[in-house]
Amino acid sequence: MGLDARGATNPLFNDNPFKLGTFATNVSNACAVSTIDGTFQTNWPDALKLAQMADQAGFEAIVPVARWRGFGGVTNFNGACFETYTWAAGLGSVVKNAAVFATSHVPTVHPILAAKQGTTIDHITGGRFALNIRCGWFQPEMEMFGAPIMEHEKRYEYATEWLNVAKRLWTDEAEWDFDGDFFQIKSGFHQPKPVQKPYPALMNAGGSVTGRHYTAKHCDMAFILITGHDEETARRDINNYRELARTEYNRDIQVWTNSYCVIGDTEKDARDFLHYYVEEKGDDVAAANIIKGIGIQTEMMPKEALEAFKFHFKAGWAGYPLVGTPEQIARELAKLSNMGLDGTLLNWPRYEEGLQRFVAEVLPLLEQMGIRKAVTKRTGVPA
Repeated sequence: MGLDARGATNPLFNDNPFKLGTFATNVSNACAVSTIDGTFQTNWPDALKLAQMADQAGFEAIVPVARWRGFGGVTNFNGACFETYTWAAGLGSVVKNAAVFATSHVPTVHPILAAKQGTTIDHITGGRFALNIRCGWFQPEMEMFGAPIMEHEKRYEYATEWLNVAKRLWTDEAEWDFDGDFFQIKSGFHQPKPVQKPYPALMNAGGSVTGRHYTAKHCDMAFILITGHDEETARRDINNYRELARTEYNRDIQVWTNSYCVIGDTEKDARDFLHYYVEEKGDDVAAANIIKGIGIQTEMMPKEALEAFKFHFKAGWAGYPLVGTPEQIARELAKLSNMGLDGTLLNWPRYEEGLQRFVAEVLPLLEQMGIRKAVTKRTGVPA
């Protein structure tokens, strides 16, 4: 698929042993479902500043959340949100090294428009655009578009056809017709082609069997949750994902997760703050609406498991917990790397403060451990 060719421009294909990205700096509260002060609020200067901080620190990815409305509660979590293609184009014109993603709910945008927008961003960034493909799961959002939630299997049939159209636009030189179950295209045509060949990097969070086959067959990166935070189970899950891609589709894929990060001078400091912003200041109504929207049958879950699930959602979108001193967090990231992951998307409850401290205190430890290559210049703040 030409991954090496894309590696010439896109850092997602570099040789760093463990890659890093930021997550959700286009939506209010980012990933912390909490009423504490200092959470990310949706404004362009802050989004740009955080992207520049991560870029100068050597992060490989800047990834948004596709959102069209919030989840209610006191915070109306994620309710103020930037559209991700235009957000990526804006950041991509300033960020110099990191890959800039758009996250796209395929029922909300026609593949011809998505292909054109993606190509434009790829040229703006000099070949550093990436697309995170989502099928659309939050019913109130889909209803805004007059696109009712499809049955699970049909969502992926739609997404497959959508991506096939986009890929043909990115790669075919001649005009072509397409007569599918969802799209009918007459004399499809697209110029210029993307900088990346054959097309920009693709990510999908396929958790179901069908979703995993979709990702393994069509995408470059799988995005997964480390459920239960058990090392052996996670390693097996990651290996199974890679093996599916190799044996069924003769492809190599990357596997990423997301993590929430709480840094303290001591482990107690970090855990006390985690308890404060999740248990004392968490937005329980918004968290319950997220879980309901995802379709988790809470009455079927043991109470203890449900409470743990809610906790991690409030803490940071159900990510893997990185909680403790800089040394402890570095060791946890080493553990994620040893599980077989290629990278993680990070978020912090107080985003700017957390990112700045991570760059200053955790990244050097990762370099000493050989998990990350050294960055020649690291300031932690925009130049």
